[in-house]
Amino acid sequence: MLGSEGQRAQRFTGTRGKAAQMDESAIKTAYRRWAPVYDNTFGWVASEGRKHAVEIVNQSRGRVLEVGVGTGLSLPAYRRQLEIVGIDLSPEMLSKARERVAAHGLTNVAGLHEMDAGDLKFPDASFDTVVAMYVMTVVPDPEKVMRELARVCRPGGEVLIVNHFSSEAGMRGWVERRMAPFADKLGWRPIFEVERVLVCDDLKLVDKRGLRPMGLFTMMRFRKAREARAAA
Repeated sequence: MLGSEGQRAQRFTGTRGKAAQMDESAIKTAYRRWAPVYDNTFGWVASEGRKHAVEIVNQSRGRVLEVGVGTGLSLPAYRRQLEIVGIDLSPEMLSKARERVAAHGLTNVAGLHEMDAGDLKFPDASFDTVVAMYVMTVVPDPEKVMRELARVCRPGGEVLIVNHFSSEAGMRGWVERRMAPFADKLGWRPIFEVERVLVCDDLKLVDKRGLRPMGLFTMMRFRKAREARAAA
């Protein structure tokens, strides 16, 4: 099963993905609107996936990077023994996250930075675990972001993503196709293929599962190779 995912990724040309590119300014505008109400709207809908991801991260050790930390909903749930760094493109979201850190006294949160997920300002192999929840359908260039997540993860470390992947069939597929033209207003792509995150040769997919509610979101867990693969 995992092998077939990799084969599909190699065949993926990106043509469909280019039609659904997100504009950075549109993303910032959308999440400026979302920031005041995010926790009680989409934050609530996404709570199961966030809880599951944090449980996995809490089994690790060392430094953790959360890409797309948003309002910081996950921050109080991380083990205090972990050093957490968060980044987000939205200053309004980060302001909420900093308030949450202060309110909970989260001394293990080493920094919250306004940063582009496609251009991470960290050296190679800076983190033991990299997690991106509900990010890949938002960013302008998901393939570039995946390569950045892999780059800053140490060899032998893990990259964990939770994301919505679109369906081509049934009522859900019909709804997603109708929503697709409004991606810039929503702040995320209703149409998003799994192949767009299967682009890194040094990331091995070790687990993939649907999450509640109704399998709308998927958790994918990757392990980075301990040694870089030789160029062909």
